[in-house]
Amino acid sequence: MSKKISQQTFDDVVKENIEEFDMTPEEAIEDAAKQFESQGVDLSTIVQEPRSYAGDGEATEHLVLTALRDLKLSIETASDQEKVLTCLKDIKSECDVDLSRRCLAGSNEAYPLLMKSLENFKTNPICFRETLLALCSLMDGQPDLLNDSGSSCLIDLIEEKKSDCDLLELLVRLIRLTCMKHETNRQSFVKKNIITILSELLQHNKKSPKVVKEVCSAFRVLTYDDDIRVPFGKAHEHAKMIVTEGDALKNILELCEEYSHDIHVLAELFSTMSCLVVRNEFCQAVMEMKGLEFILKCLDLNMHSKGLVHQILGLLKALEGNDEVKVAVVKNNGVELIVAAMAKHQANPLICKTGCSALATVALRNPAHCKRIFENYGHQVVLQAMQIHKTDKAVQQQGCMAVRNMVARCQEFCPALLELGAESLINDARRAHKECEDDAKAALRDLGCQVELKELWTGQRGELTG
Repeated sequence: MSKKISQQTFDDVVKENIEEFDMTPEEAIEDAAKQFESQGVDLSTIVQEPRSYAGDGEATEHLVLTALRDLKLSIETASDQEKVLTCLKDIKSECDVDLSRRCLAGSNEAYPLLMKSLENFKTNPICFRETLLALCSLMDGQPDLLNDSGSSCLIDLIEEKKSDCDLLELLVRLIRLTCMKHETNRQSFVKKNIITILSELLQHNKKSPKVVKEVCSAFRVLTYDDDIRVPFGKAHEHAKMIVTEGDALKNILELCEEYSHDIHVLAELFSTMSCLVVRNEFCQAVMEMKGLEFILKCLDLNMHSKGLVHQILGLLKALEGNDEVKVAVVKNNGVELIVAAMAKHQANPLICKTGCSALATVALRNPAHCKRIFENYGHQVVLQAMQIHKTDKAVQQQGCMAVRNMVARCQEFCPALLELGAESLINDARRAHKECEDDAKAALRDLGCQVELKELWTGQRGELTG
């Protein structure tokens, strides 16, 4: 684990460099940074700003600290609105610069001060909005700042401000930021009924695209398993609750129809659905509600939109986990559309990755589907993607998986793939990306190529060595 130091410790070394060695602030900062980094110190949370040091080496007050001090004074003395707004905007602009400034503000009581500002300016929409913006900037990457009273306060404010879409958007965004990479905060909000609250917001504000997009983002974050401090999160359980308690799939599909001509909102809706179809019956439900037909139609009509195509391919891959949905995808010309999307956007690694993944899932344990892929030259676009994106680990891994699934039960297709250079491409992937080793070996084995398979355990008893 990296070592940490305080801002004061860093400032003291910079001051010493300026005073003792007659360095400029820039030189002093560079030298101090090198010293600490050589000792394994993480400086990502340290402000390294030459303007913060006077000519004599003394560290002047950082702008964000000045703004916090002025805001506190303004609240205590009930200063005029303009003074408060100036302080809040300065705090936001400084926090937007980088993580180091956010950490400096966070370690100097910015969070309780801004929460107090929220309480003070409940009836002042202008100052209330600026406070929310400042809090969003502060909490980005610092979810640990949130406490239990703060999460309860945000829940209550959603109810109080439910008629104001602008403020609702910011409140939901703030909740989302506090849940990023923080399982404790996620579970805390879920216990406080955030899933039902967000579901109701989605229903009552369906005419507001910004609220719809922000609520979708919040739903997705609740399904993440991204907090390395927690061995087991509740991502799957949260996804299940969002679908069953919030009736999210039905609501999202209805919104898809409503925003069928807005590719940005559609991308958010499809991305959210991908995170929610975590059970076989959920995939089945989407198909039974005519969702699959709509998704494929959107792919056909919006083939030009890279962002939307990427989300649709990811959603198709998720839905294809259900065998009946997989059959329906092929029946409704899904293979042709996936191949066309990959061919059109072959320079885009994200689309190539999700396209390979979707084809790999379609081909899995189904010779008829493999034949359909080959008839539509899907094998060619997979190998083309691997050729173009040799440095992209994800494309190579999904490409190897797609090749393996296409020939595992259809050995007659091996010559076509080998003739196009599949063996060479897969071996290149093995050499370049350690993570591709297992998938690459499986693909080479099923292609009939020479591959060394290491027997990790022979079943014989022997001595265990430490």
